[in-house]
Amino acid sequence: MSVTDILSGHFPDGICRNNDRGLDPSITLGIIKRMTKRRFINRTLTTLFIAGIFLLTHPAFSAMNPENTTNLRSIAESIAKPKPLRLKKPKNTFTPVDQKPFFDIPVTYNVQVRKWIKYFQGPGKRGYKKWLERSHRYLPHMQTVLSKRGMPRDLSYIAMIESGFSAHAVSHAAAVGYWQFIKSTANRYGLRTKWWLDERRDFNKSTHAAASYLGDLYNMFGSWYLTASAYNMGENRLKRLIKKYNTKNFWVLSKKRDFPRETRDYIPKMIAAMLIAKAPKLYGFKDLKPKSPHSYEYFYAPGGTDLYVLADHLGIRRKQLKNLNPELVKGFIPSFVQNHKIRIPPGFTLRVSKLIREKKI
Repeated sequence: MSVTDILSGHFPDGICRNNDRGLDPSITLGIIKRMTKRRFINRTLTTLFIAGIFLLTHPAFSAMNPENTTNLRSIAESIAKPKPLRLKKPKNTFTPVDQKPFFDIPVTYNVQVRKWIKYFQGPGKRGYKKWLERSHRYLPHMQTVLSKRGMPRDLSYIAMIESGFSAHAVSHAAAVGYWQFIKSTANRYGLRTKWWLDERRDFNKSTHAAASYLGDLYNMFGSWYLTASAYNMGENRLKRLIKKYNTKNFWVLSKKRDFPRETRDYIPKMIAAMLIAKAPKLYGFKDLKPKSPHSYEYFYAPGGTDLYVLADHLGIRRKQLKNLNPELVKGFIPSFVQNHKIRIPPGFTLRVSKLIREKKI
């Protein structure tokens, strides 16, 4: 019996009618569903049977063929473990200008910072380039000292904008040396300042003193921006401004009329110097000639030792020995001093000892 017979009302015997008015609708629907399902199953089985015969008999797909079995296995393995794609190398390859820079103090980029970046790239490029080349000599040591105290290494860029890493830098306020200490603050943090000796010019001692001072300032203000600001303008003046305006936000304070102009530029200048120093090629500083870190040994020289006389006996340049000991303002140790620790080039300890025994220096 077909679906057409059912719909046309031709029913074989045994199929119930409903009071001679045709087949009961519920029975009709059930019969149609069963017949449709049976036809679908039969057609599916037939299709699968034909496809199976094709695969078994065709030589390209036959599993009975050992070559095809091997090929099918290798295809399956390649699908399970796909080989990595080999991309063609582009004709023009580019390498990053620098490693990804790391910052351990907050970095703000705004109009003020951009102004100083443009200055260092323009009118101030020659001077900044010297700072950058000199930084390779002093930054590693300064950052190590700061890191050992658990302080941000990037605070070392304060020395860059303060002195350009020069032992002989002197400000209009009589601040001296790498970290630009005024005399009173230097003495407070253990740096000696005498007519023949100024330890503000000693890069090791002054760095330890600066780390102590910066640590104390951070304990006062709780902000590295304010710490650097206080380093520049003095902690007492900054305390008064914070109390007056009831804010510890540097950018808010810097807009006030009585905020020092030099300190207003201090933080943007430091950030700009730091950004360029961490990726100099990106900002156009390419042909740099970095200064090598000082290499030296310590030696306790007696009073009366003259650096120039010592350099002549050792056969080295006077300037080399003077650069290792910039804290000796006059270039010698007074005779009334028992001894003083100086720096000498590596490998000269025995020769210096012999010269001292023979009283040639």
